[in-house]
Amino acid sequence: MSGAEGTERRAVLAGAAAAALLPRGLSATTIRAPEVRAVSGHYIGSYDYDPADKARVRARRFAGIRYGRAARFQPPAAVVSKRPMAEQARSFGPACPQKGDRYQSQSEDCLFLNIWTPAAASAAPRPVMVYFHGGAYSTGSVTDPRNDGAALAARGDVVVVTVNHRLNALGYLYLARLDPRFPDSGNAGQLDLILALRWVQRNIAAFGGDPANVTVFGQSGGGAKIATLMAMPEAKGLFHKAITMSGQQVTASGPLNATKRAQAFLDALGAGVDPATVPVERLVAALSASDPILGGGLYMGPVLDMKHLARHPFWPDAAPQSLDIPMMLGNTAMETRAFYAPDSKQLSGLGFDNLAARIAPEIKVDAHPEWVVSEFRARYPGAGPLDLFHRIVTAGRSWRGQIEEAEARARAGHPGFVYQLDFERAQHADDIGLGFGTVPDPTPAQQAMSDRVMDAFVRFARTGDPGWPAYGLDRRQTMIFDTESRVEDDPRRWERELFARVPYIQPGS
Repeated sequence: MSGAEGTERRAVLAGAAAAALLPRGLSATTIRAPEVRAVSGHYIGSYDYDPADKARVRARRFAGIRYGRAARFQPPAAVVSKRPMAEQARSFGPACPQKGDRYQSQSEDCLFLNIWTPAAASAAPRPVMVYFHGGAYSTGSVTDPRNDGAALAARGDVVVVTVNHRLNALGYLYLARLDPRFPDSGNAGQLDLILALRWVQRNIAAFGGDPANVTVFGQSGGGAKIATLMAMPEAKGLFHKAITMSGQQVTASGPLNATKRAQAFLDALGAGVDPATVPVERLVAALSASDPILGGGLYMGPVLDMKHLARHPFWPDAAPQSLDIPMMLGNTAMETRAFYAPDSKQLSGLGFDNLAARIAPEIKVDAHPEWVVSEFRARYPGAGPLDLFHRIVTAGRSWRGQIEEAEARARAGHPGFVYQLDFERAQHADDIGLGFGTVPDPTPAQQAMSDRVMDAFVRFARTGDPGWPAYGLDRRQTMIFDTESRVEDDPRRWERELFARVPYIQPGS
């Protein structure tokens, strides 16, 4: 997802989470017996029991494993333990400091990962699935109960890894052109992810995983982080397949725009204040500065710094270094239903008389809003203003980046596999719970849908083929996940072609 999605998405994920936060170290699907110990290498974790059969261990969990340390705005450094005794790995590490208090605890010292591995032994190494969380590049944490890896590990017979890293100003404030002390600051969060993947390469075999078969997957900002890694030379060879879920990064932030944002941030911080030493709470508060490029909240994201990122991920083409990596790209049919509250300025009092004015700033491309509305009304004559708002903004803003990436791969002769989640008029983030098997109190239909999505993800992680044809420019074949799942040629073709009239530059670039 683009940086421009960040403000709305943060509000939604903060206000409409499916599950409340649980005590630190306990996830939504974890039930632990007292003092049970799951040992791998020199780490002591815990057992995860099946909620439907509390006598059956379904996975072993190792939480809060440190993979690095980092000074503020500096590249991370690996931490290699040489302690002879076993280390406790039972509690999640902290989330990166960020706006809001949804994720507790928070600390700048946040470079920790978590591992779930099936309870049963395996003669062969298992595929590894490494998850990066969403929240644009500013918020979020894999301690979210929806990111619990036990069900996916057990069902798929895979090793699941989830990663926390530096976010917002701590991970992406581009100070290089303003302060020579911090040449790597604009991509520090990406460097954290690279370090975590190196840790996986070195250590995952001790947990039964195959370091030669690592799939990265991520939703929203997590998918965008993956798309960016696919253009970063330091990430080459660290993963072998990629799944992006409603998360694209066609173009990264340019260095001049990123510098303008850094200056706005420093102005909000205050004259004479050293960002390297100020309390972290003041850094988080300064994120409320207005974005000088987009307006609204300050965007932070990866930067074309010509050091760690020397080209845009999917412009003017798909990064050649990653064309040999099988890629799956997905979006939900009604992404933006998650972004706008009923009483928001966009939806409050919405009608046909103001629909064009309301969609104009939201589609993030310079298209004639009255014409767009008239075309959609003619195409969907029975749709009301609210339904049309979401159709238009989803097609013009949230879906567009996925199309750009899928078509770039197809033009390069290395097509990816595309899915669209239609189930229950799916909105942004609905595929997280389905993909992890963590939908709370699922209906039979939701459980069946979750099983189908997990099976497709696991098959792709195991083989590089999710079970449907790749997305070529001749047919644009797409898996539609729904009550009756099916492959369709060029779904929503009319919407795709309408917005293809307008050049696309990812918001935040």
